[in-house]
Amino acid sequence: MASIQFDQIVKRYGSGAKAVEVIHGVSAAIVDGEFVVIVGPSGCGKSTLLRMVAGLEEVSSGTIRIGDRVVNELEPAKRDIAMVFQNYALYPHMSVFDNMAYGLKIKKVPAAEIRTRVDKAAQILELGGLLERKPRELSGGQRQRVAMGRAIVREPQAFLFDEPLSNLDAKLRAQTRLEIEKLHRELGVTSLFVTHDQVEAMTLAERMIVMNAGRMEQFGTPDDVYHHPASTFVAGFIGAPPMNLLTGVEGVREGVILGIRPEHLRVVDSGTWPVLVDSVEMLGAERLIYGHLHGAQGPFMIVRIAATEGAPVPGQTLYVQPLNDCIHGFDANTGLRIAA
Repeated sequence: MASIQFDQIVKRYGSGAKAVEVIHGVSAAIVDGEFVVIVGPSGCGKSTLLRMVAGLEEVSSGTIRIGDRVVNELEPAKRDIAMVFQNYALYPHMSVFDNMAYGLKIKKVPAAEIRTRVDKAAQILELGGLLERKPRELSGGQRQRVAMGRAIVREPQAFLFDEPLSNLDAKLRAQTRLEIEKLHRELGVTSLFVTHDQVEAMTLAERMIVMNAGRMEQFGTPDDVYHHPASTFVAGFIGAPPMNLLTGVEGVREGVILGIRPEHLRVVDSGTWPVLVDSVEMLGAERLIYGHLHGAQGPFMIVRIAATEGAPVPGQTLYVQPLNDCIHGFDANTGLRIAA
């Protein structure tokens, strides 16, 4: 196992005046044995960052260290990492056993050790009864477990996951998330996991890097990112539904964007914030109320309430009270969090 460190990582495509910079000076230190998720919208640079760690993309400037080695110039095979892709990348003509063992055979690992490593990985991933099957005989979730098993048997210093759950349906995604979490607890190998799905990020990460347009907006625990977002981008991206970001609120000075999460608003008989209700969504145990603060022309707002509370109707004015210790302030010019 090993730590991974980014020091002012920059990625450019092209050269000279036509060069396009897509990663802008990312610095972060992932400690040995940590599970870090890189999350952000499509095109934000998260997969490019991961591929630079793997050696599949060149680093334009800055350094990447795996353990005590700078790996910028090392071939992928010499970096002692294992990568799991979203498309499984299994050999269709090989059995599950042979798919998992292939990399070890190439390295001329003794057959007895190969059998031991594959059997151990198969036991961890509950693939023991499937080792003689071909990939076409497996479900999507089983194929992804085989891909993870192939990575495990290599006993690398770090695992790199590139959106490995994207091809699974919602139920399998949730199940496989639990399997990956359990796998990390058992193996304790340093892991970088790329996803655009904030639920995956929040449930899997020990810490998470939130990327936006090639920049690292925040690096912290899921709890810190959710409760203390560093910018309006993080506040709007992390959370479902996202944080309300309000301008023109009475009593708030100009140049400040007020942030409040939908679950941190309480319905009251009368008072601070009147919300004109546009629509109501029933989501089982809760309801989401969509409306506008201070009337139809006011800022858009979402309120989350329990399903046991009375449901307002469109056109009704609902009064809500924000929880004082859950209000956030952001600079309207920079989008950055204002220190309390």
